[in-house]
Amino acid sequence: MIRNMGRIDRAFRAGLGVVGIALGIWLKTWWGLFALIPLLTAAIGYCPLYVPFRISTIKKKQPGV
Repeated sequence: MIRNMGRIDRAFRAGLGVVGIALGIWLKTWWGLFALIPLLTAAIGYCPLYVPFRISTIKKKQPGV
């Protein structure tokens, strides 16, 4: 697996995952388990849904900089 998620994308997903888990615990519902998906993708830096669309949020290095 090649990473396809940039730093901002990973931070956003991690925050979304933490908030989702906290809401699941606070509301006492199993829906908080779905928050594990963005948390896991943020941890590994790879989103399988980006692959078919050839999306990558990693910034490209510019030559000469």
